[in-house]
Amino acid sequence: MPSGHILVVDDEPDIRNLVKEILEDEGFDVSVAESGAAARHARRQRRPDLILLDIWMDDVDGITLLREWSEGGGLPCPVIIMSGHGTVETAVEATRLGAYDFIEKPISLAKLLLVVNRALETGKLKQENVGLKRQVQPVAEPAGKSECMQELRAQAKRIAQHNTWVLITGEPGSGKEVVARYIHANSALRDRPFVEVAVGSLSPEHSAAELFGTEQGARIVYGRLEQASGGTLMLGNISDMDLQTQSRLLSVFQTHSFLRMGGKEPVPVDIRVIATTSRDLEQEVKEGRFREDLYYHLNVVPLSVPPLREHSVDVPELLNFYVDRFVMQENLPYREFSIAAQNRLRNYAWPGNIRELKNLVQRLLILGQGPVIEVSEVEGALQTVEAAETATGSSAVFPLDLPLREAREQFEKVYLEHQLQEVGGSVGKLAKRVGMERTHLYRKLRGLGIDFKKGND
Repeated sequence: MPSGHILVVDDEPDIRNLVKEILEDEGFDVSVAESGAAARHARRQRRPDLILLDIWMDDVDGITLLREWSEGGGLPCPVIIMSGHGTVETAVEATRLGAYDFIEKPISLAKLLLVVNRALETGKLKQENVGLKRQVQPVAEPAGKSECMQELRAQAKRIAQHNTWVLITGEPGSGKEVVARYIHANSALRDRPFVEVAVGSLSPEHSAAELFGTEQGARIVYGRLEQASGGTLMLGNISDMDLQTQSRLLSVFQTHSFLRMGGKEPVPVDIRVIATTSRDLEQEVKEGRFREDLYYHLNVVPLSVPPLREHSVDVPELLNFYVDRFVMQENLPYREFSIAAQNRLRNYAWPGNIRELKNLVQRLLILGQGPVIEVSEVEGALQTVEAAETATGSSAVFPLDLPLREAREQFEKVYLEHQLQEVGGSVGKLAKRVGMERTHLYRKLRGLGIDFKKGND
C-alpha cells in the first residue's frame, strides 16, 4: 500500500482537485495549495514527502519557489514539475535546481503514478542514508544461534507488534542499532521512515537545530523529528544528550508537537522512539545528568543486548557472516577461518564486542593473503595496547578498533581502579594523585561504574 504525504501546488482548481483525488485513491495522504504563498504556508505546517509543483501561478512561479527551497543544501524532498506551457529552458532550469522530473499537461494518469512512486522511493532511500557513515550495511537481524540471542530476537519481535517506546541497553559495539532496526523492520511501521540520531556526535549548540530543524523566513530546514514523522526515531547513546535538549525533547513527547528553531507555529509529529544507551540511566538520573521524567518516558519497554563474551558460541557464525558481507559489498577476496583460528577467537574477550569482530574480519581480508586465515595471523591482527598490570597481577588490553571516546573510557576505568587501589581506596588521596578536583572525580568514578566508599577520604 503506497504511503507518504504529497503536496499538490496548482492554481487551477480542476487540475488540483483531480490530482488530489487520483492520489488519494492510490492511498496517499494529500494536501493542496492554490498559490505560491499557500505552498510556503503548507510547508511550514507539515513536511511533505513529495511536492507536485505547477510552473505558472499568479503570485509566485514554480521556478522561484524551487530556487527558494533549494537554497542551503538542496531540496528537502523530491519535487515534480507540472506545466502545460513548458519549454526546454524551463525544464533545464528546473532540473538544475534539483527537480526530480517534469510532467506535461494534460497529465497522463499512468505517467503520474509511475513518476510519483519512483520519486517517493528515491526520497525514502536518500532520507534513510542521511547521517549514516557505515562501511557495511547493518545485519538484517541480531545474528547467533545461542540461547540468549534466540531469546533476544523473540523479545524484539514481541515488542515490534506494539507501538511502544523502547530503551535498548548494552555495551558499546554489542549491536544495539541492529536490534533497533530489527524491531522497526518487524513492526507495522516497516514501510515508514527509520531515522537515526547519533546523540553523542551532536554538540549542545547544534543538537536543537539537528533535531527540531530551523525556520528563517521562507527557508525551512527539516530536523530529524520531522524526517521521522510517521515512523521510527532512533536516539543512539541517549545518555550523552545535554539537559537543555532533554527538556525540549520531553516537551515533544508530552505534546506531540514542537517549534522549529526560529519558528512560531507548532509542528505536529507522530513518531515511535527507540533509544539506546551504554550507560546505567538510573545512575545518570541519580547523579543529575539525565532527567527522571524523560527516563520514564523512554523506559516503557527495556531490552538488554548481551556482550559478545556471553554468547561466544556465535563467534564462528559472525565471522562467516562478515566475511560474506565484505566479499559481496566491497569485493574483497574470500578467505575462511581455520578451526584453530575460530577457537582462538571464541576464547577472546572481545572488549569491543561485535564491532571489534567486524573490524578484525575486514582487516584480515584486506591485509592477509591465501585462502585460509590461520591462528598465527589472527594473533598478529589482534592489535592491542597493554595497560600497566594492576596490583592483582592481571593485565587489561584495549582494542584499537574502538571509537576514541569508548577507548578512553575503558582506559580511564582501569587507570582509576589501579590508582584507587594504590591509595588504599581513599578518594581524597586519589584526587591529589591524579590531579582532579574531588567533586568532578566523584562524578567520574560513578559514571565509570567504579566502586568506592565515599567516607574513606
